Formats: sequence, C-alpha cells, structure tokens
Amino acid sequence: MNSGNAKSHTPFVLSLSKALAHAAFETRDWLRRAKPERIMGLAFCWLAFAFALPASAHEIRPAALELTAQSDGTVAVVWKQPILSGRKLKMRPVLPDQCPEPETTRQVISGDAIVESWQVPCRLDSGDVSIEGLDRTLTDVFVRLRTASGEESTHILRPASASFALGDPAGSPTGAYLRIGAEHMLFGWDHLLFVLGLLLLTAPRQLLWVITAFTVGHSVTLAITALGLFTLPSEPVELLIALSIFFLAVEVVRKWAGKTSLTIRKPWLIALGFGLLHGLGFAGALADIGLPKGEEIWALLLFNLGVEIGQILFVALALALLWLIGRSPVDRRRWAEMPAAYLVGGLGAFYTLSRIL
Repeated sequence: MNSGNAKSHTPFVLSLSKALAHAAFETRDWLRRAKPERIMGLAFCWLAFAFALPASAHEIRPAALELTAQSDGTVAVVWKQPILSGRKLKMRPVLPDQCPEPETTRQVISGDAIVESWQVPCRLDSGDVSIEGLDRTLTDVFVRLRTASGEESTHILRPASASFALGDPAGSPTGAYLRIGAEHMLFGWDHLLFVLGLLLLTAPRQLLWVITAFTVGHSVTLAITALGLFTLPSEPVELLIALSIFFLAVEVVRKWAGKTSLTIRKPWLIALGFGLLHGLGFAGALADIGLPKGEEIWALLLFNLGVEIGQILFVALALALLWLIGRSPVDRRRWAEMPAAYLVGGLGAFYTLSRIL
C-alpha cells in the first residue's frame, strides 16, 4: 500500500476507532446503571437463545419406517423422518441385500417431517434391516412390517442398536411410548416454558390445582387427536402455543405490578384452556409414528404417562431451585423469578415471530 492510500484511509480508521471506543464506554456505563435482575434476565435470554435456536423449539422426534410386502413380490417402503432446523437428519434405511436400491423416490413434506416412499422387488423373509447414520443421532426409529397376508409386527431401533434380523421376534413396542412421552416433554422448550410461566404466576397454595388442570387439558386433546377423532394443522397450533407462552409472561409482569385479571385470579382456568392447546402439540410426536395396531389405548396411556413424568421432574427441579435460592441471603424475586420471566417472555416472543415469518 502506498503512502497516498494510507493517508486517505486514516480519517476513516480514526473515526471507526472513536465510534468503537464510544460504544464501549456507553456499554460500561449502562451496565453500571442497570439493575442486577435486568442483567441476569438478559444473560438468561442470551443463553436460552444459544440453546434454543438450534433446536427451534422442537423436541427429539422419532422416525418411522413402514415395509409392506405386496402380493406381486414387491415391497412398498415409506420412510418418515423429522426435519430439524429446516434439514432432514443424515440417516437412511438399508434393506436386506436382495432388495435393490430404488431408481426414484417420491418425497413430500408433512408438517415437521419429510416422507419418502418407493417400491422395489424384494422379499422380507431373511436378511437385516438397519438405519444407516442412526448411531450419530438421538432419534428412535419405529419399524413396522406388514406381510402380504396382513400380519403386522413392530421393531424399535435406537442409536445403540440400529438394526435387526428379519425373522427375529418383535416385542411389544408400547413400552417405548413411555420414554418418547417423557422426552417430548423434557426436550420440548415450548412446553417447558409454559409450565415455568405457570409456576411464576401461581401462588404455592394453588399450584397443585393449576398443574392438574394443565394435565387434564392436554390429556383430553392428546387422546382425541391421537385416536383420529379430531385434527388441526400443525402450523396454527405451534403459533398459538408460542402466543400462550408470551401471554403468560405478560400476566406474570402484570401480577407483580399489582394488577389483576381473570388469569391472575383463576390461573387454573387458563392452565386448563391452554392445556387443551398444548395437547394438540403433544399429539405431533404420536402422529410421526402412529399407535401400534391392537394396542392403541395402552400405548396412548403410556405416552401420556411419560409426558406427566417429564412434567413432574421439571416442576420438582424448578421448585427445588427456587427453594434453595429463597434460603440464601439474596432476593429470590430479583435473582431468580425476574430472570425466569425474561426467559419466558423473550423466548415466547421469539417463537411467535419465528412461526409467523
């Protein structure tokens, strides 16, 4: 670089340096003046965004593989896997050696999953079925086999056991629904944020009734939807769930400001109403894999029990943390409840906007 060019850039460099220094001093002064709970709230929000953005508020959802033997000696394959952050997971089904690779497949996007289907000349009497790449995920795969005579069996593949041999006995898959229900709750940011909002809004003497009302609400719509009696598109349901989270955060702040509303006076009522909405969201995981034939009610009960176990674990952990902070010399409202309210409101607003745009 010649001296003329260096001189021409000098004013710009000096101006940029002054602007950065000014911004640094302004930030330092703002941090000195800011209340501790606001700083904690912002820190909570940034941490939550860092963890929640990759997950996009979606829990670890199972995948499903259906293999249906046809009378003409072919096998119809339907491969359904979840979409995470707009992309499908890097895994694919591998059929026995006698089944050739398909020349073409048909792909459609259904809600939060991509469904791929094809048909190949194949027999399902020997060999192994596996899911390549499953060991690099946290996803379970439900494999449902149907013979040409109409017999049906189900196998469950996990990252640690990603294959099975055709002809092996298939145990009942219903036990896996308990685990999936718990994972759906514990990895579902939107459901956890709503429960956290209920904890912040509700007085201790009302908490049992409020959590019970939420449980009753989501259990009813989960059962109705899972059994095919009623369905709604996933997009408006996910948007309304995000709005319910933001709404709770607003009501928490209103309560702290000394204001009142129906939600503040009767939190069990809003828990019941929004519970009906969240039940539609819980049904999304079951829609991915369906219910095992002949064991629909039992699998549904186990899935719902898993959701409740996950909910109880989260509530117990949150209450234990609040109790420990309350036993310390710091102000619990300032150092725990206010940052939590920032978390619920900030992520509720983020999820709402992300599901609108």
